[in-house]
Amino acid sequence: MERQRTRQVMLALTLAGGLLLTGCGAGDSGDSSANKARGGSNAPAFPAPDQPQGEQHSDGSREVTPSPDYLSTFALDVDTASYGYARRTLADGQHPAPSTIRPEEFVNSFRQDYKRPDGNGFTVTVDGARTDRDDWSLVRVGLATRSAPDNADDRAPAALTFVIDISGSMSEPGRLDLAQRSLDTMTKRLRDDDSVALVTFSDKARKVLPMTRLGGHRDRIREAIDSLEPTYSTNLGAGVETGYKTAVEGLRKGATNRVVLISDALANDGETDADAILHRIDTARREHGITLFGIGVGSDYGDALMERLADKGDGHTVYVSGDDAEKVFCEQLPQNIDLTARDAKAQVAFDPATVASFRLIGYDDRRVADDDFRDDRVDGGEVGPGHTVTALYAVHTRPGADGHLATATVRWQDPKTRAPHENSAALETFDGSLREANPRFQVDAVAAYFADALRDDADNHLPGRPSLSELADWAEKLADRTEDSAVRQLADTIRQARQLSD
Repeated sequence: MERQRTRQVMLALTLAGGLLLTGCGAGDSGDSSANKARGGSNAPAFPAPDQPQGEQHSDGSREVTPSPDYLSTFALDVDTASYGYARRTLADGQHPAPSTIRPEEFVNSFRQDYKRPDGNGFTVTVDGARTDRDDWSLVRVGLATRSAPDNADDRAPAALTFVIDISGSMSEPGRLDLAQRSLDTMTKRLRDDDSVALVTFSDKARKVLPMTRLGGHRDRIREAIDSLEPTYSTNLGAGVETGYKTAVEGLRKGATNRVVLISDALANDGETDADAILHRIDTARREHGITLFGIGVGSDYGDALMERLADKGDGHTVYVSGDDAEKVFCEQLPQNIDLTARDAKAQVAFDPATVASFRLIGYDDRRVADDDFRDDRVDGGEVGPGHTVTALYAVHTRPGADGHLATATVRWQDPKTRAPHENSAALETFDGSLREANPRFQVDAVAAYFADALRDDADNHLPGRPSLSELADWAEKLADRTEDSAVRQLADTIRQARQLSD
């Protein structure tokens, strides 16, 4: 024990001295400035941290206490709105704003083949492949929940409060009309013991329908949906606040209680600050566990506001246009009714003996302080059955690196008991190239590289990124190999971006 304590003290002194010399340390985002890998040359764009202190055992193994410079921590996120909105924008012949590009949402838009657990919680898959840049690799951390039930009768009943934007901007084709058609179709597929409430907002919010069981009342619900018409300005804050109040009034024990916000998020009336809106509904969110599912629509879309509401409102967002509305409302929304994990976070510990530097790709708004990983009071992400979460890292390995590379751990709380659980998986060094990797890994890489190209940050691009033309060809080959229409759609979207860049 005394030997262990002495080793920890020596390590702390070494790290403290390094901080004094460099004038920087690990930030509260989970990635320190030493982990901001940059493209350009084959050498790392920043000094690699010193080799760590460790104890060599007689069998040749090492016991290492990882320094904060080698930890990366983030809240899980299954949002896909960024990719959906980028597709819509490019199809309209315009470049999406770089601020709307979130690489993790591009990656998480595609199907994965991770092994799934039998019960609640996650499986952890960690793999990697080398890029075309010397000593640079992509490392993939894949998390998967149990499969969504094939039969809707296998889930708990749902109590859904729909908060629908009926402001003037929602009159554009593909906004309110799309929401009405989709809701009408979805209510036909919900069970008789599910419940639906309806709140609308323009300059003011109004409860159109209290929490109502589907059984025997489908016509009443359909009439309420069909009666919606666009009116005035967008007081989104009032809509969300009234929606949560309605959800609390109709709260059902033993059911999954969720608010579903459908809007272009172009708030221009009342409270427009996401944090202020969230503060008003904080009690409903935390005491009653009511989560938020945001569905974005429209060619002009308030991406930042919807993203902030979902991230801090214990939920997530998708973006829909005409060609994928039925999938979102009739497949993804029912899938997201149930929860398998609350406040889920991931932490990846890289081995300083094999890793010189690394950078988490995306998750910019979901970083968590490393010390907060096991603090269950700190907000994480809410995840349901059938979900996968993928995180990619650009990793610069040390020359000749061999052995342990990284260990990924996911921590979550049981959605009913709030009991914490963890699961981990480790990764050894590897030799395989990215073009030889698992096809689904390759799709993830193409999606991340595409997002990186749309961000167009010349000082910080991903190592080994191909041109848009090469990415489109790569995606086309993967579409043939996987027979996945979503991957084919990715190839088409990349070609649209390339044409706009010519």
